[in-house]
Amino acid sequence: MASRAFLFAIVVVAATAAPAAFAVDYVVGDDAGWKLNVNYTAWAQGKEFYVGDRLVFKYAVGVHNVYKVNGTAFQECTVPPPSGALTSGNDVVTLAVPGRKWYLCGVGNGTHCEAGMKLVITVFSAAPAPAPMYGAPVKHTSKKPMSIWSNWKLKLIHF
Repeated sequence: MASRAFLFAIVVVAATAAPAAFAVDYVVGDDAGWKLNVNYTAWAQGKEFYVGDRLVFKYAVGVHNVYKVNGTAFQECTVPPPSGALTSGNDVVTLAVPGRKWYLCGVGNGTHCEAGMKLVITVFSAAPAPAPMYGAPVKHTSKKPMSIWSNWKLKLIHF
């Protein structure tokens, strides 16, 4: 019984740590980075983002920026106040909550966004669990090990 409780505890710890252990860093735009003339809709297509994953926005400092916005601001390319801008040129955004996420470049009072420099993704709550490495445990009904000789009688013959 103790071994089952221990195994259960290990499974719980592994499941809790799994999102961090399997988190993925996505460089937005891959080699192109965060800049004009990149199709970010095509870039995001086919990718699955999970809580714990990180988006990395790479761009030339002073040339672009990154704002996290809501769906309406995204559609209308409405730029929030400058205090909300990410401006390091190597901005890392950890995806902490599931749901839709919207990002845009606010340079030119939204002209970069209007030119397509914006990204929308859906973040899922948990990454799929990896396939088990071993089969299910086997329950043994016998309390003593069986031997191939257990049904044979060994007789000693004396001369």
